[in-house]
Amino acid sequence: MRSYRIAVFAGDGVGPEVIGQALRVLEAVQRQGGGFALKLTHLPWGAEHYVETGRLVPPDFLDVLRQHDAILFGAVGDPARMPDHLTLEPLIRIRQTFDQYACVRPTRLYPGVRCPLADKTPSDIDLIVLRENSEGEYVNSGGRFKQGKPEEVALQTAIHTRRGIERILRFGFDLALSRRRRLTMTTKSNAQRYGFVLWDEVLEEMRPSFPTVQADKQHVDALAMNMVRSPERFDVIVGSNLFGDILSEIGGAIGGGLGLAASANINPEREYPSMFEPVHGSAPDIAGQGIANPVGAILSAAMMLDWLELPEAAAVVRQAVERALAQRVGTPDMGGQLRTEQMTDLIIENL
Repeated sequence: MRSYRIAVFAGDGVGPEVIGQALRVLEAVQRQGGGFALKLTHLPWGAEHYVETGRLVPPDFLDVLRQHDAILFGAVGDPARMPDHLTLEPLIRIRQTFDQYACVRPTRLYPGVRCPLADKTPSDIDLIVLRENSEGEYVNSGGRFKQGKPEEVALQTAIHTRRGIERILRFGFDLALSRRRRLTMTTKSNAQRYGFVLWDEVLEEMRPSFPTVQADKQHVDALAMNMVRSPERFDVIVGSNLFGDILSEIGGAIGGGLGLAASANINPEREYPSMFEPVHGSAPDIAGQGIANPVGAILSAAMMLDWLELPEAAAVVRQAVERALAQRVGTPDMGGQLRTEQMTDLIIENL
C-alpha cells in the first residue's frame, strides 16, 4: 500500500470546518479499499498562533512543510485579530519558495446546481483558469515613502519574466491538449506596454509548437465580460497572478458559487510539495455556524489525490460529489438547507 505524508494547515474561519470534512471523505475512501494511506501532520497555525506568538506561522514553517508530499490548506484570515496584509504573506511565501507556479482552478457547473446565468447548462460551463503563481503582481516589490503624510507615495511593481511566462503557457498548452484543445491568454498590453507586451510576444512564439491547439488572447476586461456572457467559448484560460486570481473568482461564481470551487498550487517538476485548497477563503462571517460548504475542500482533496497519482481514488470522490449535487440539495450558499456535516454525509453515502 502506498503511503503519503500530508501537511494539514486548516487555518482560520471556516478553514478547519471544511478541511475536517475533506478528511472525512479521504478516510472513507481509504476504508473502502482505496489502496493508499495518508499520514497526516496537523499544523496549528493561523490567527490563534498569531495572537499567542505575534506570528501567523513559526519561523521554520517552510522547513516543516518541505518534509511532506503535499499540503492540504484550508484558509487564513481573521480581520478582527490580524491585519489582512499580513494574512497572505505565508501563503505567498509557500507558493514562491516551493515554486508552485501553476495554480489550477477548475470551474464546472454540476447537474443539479443552480447557475446565476440565464439559459446556461452544465454543458456550457467547463473550464480551467490557470494562474501564474510565482511572480507577476504578487511579488513584494515596491515600497512606501512619506507614510501618513499628504504627499505619501506607494509603489508596487509587477515582475514578469520570460521564463515564468513560457512555463505557465507550456503548462496551459499541455492542459489544453488533454481537454478540448482551446487556450485563451489574458493580457492588458494596450495599457501595460512592457509586461503584457512580453506576454503577447511569448504566446506568439510558442503557438507554432502546439499547432492542434486553438490559441487566442483577450484583454482581461473583455475576457471577464465574455466569461459571463458566453462561458461555453472557454476551455483553458491562462493569466498572470492577479488576472488569474480575479478571473477564477468569476469562474467560481458562474459555476454555482465559491463554496464549490477547488484549486491546486502545483510544482510541476515535483521538487517541492504542492498545495491544495478551496478558493473561498476563511469566511469569518459564517465561521462556527456549521453552514460552510465543504464541496470546494473535498474537490481540492480530489485534486490532491490526482497529483499523488491516485486517479481512481480521485475519480471516486468527484463522482460522489456529482451524484450528491445532482439531488438538488446543498448548503445555504447554494440555496439549500444542509449543514456542513450533512453535505459531507451525503457525499460519503454516494462514494
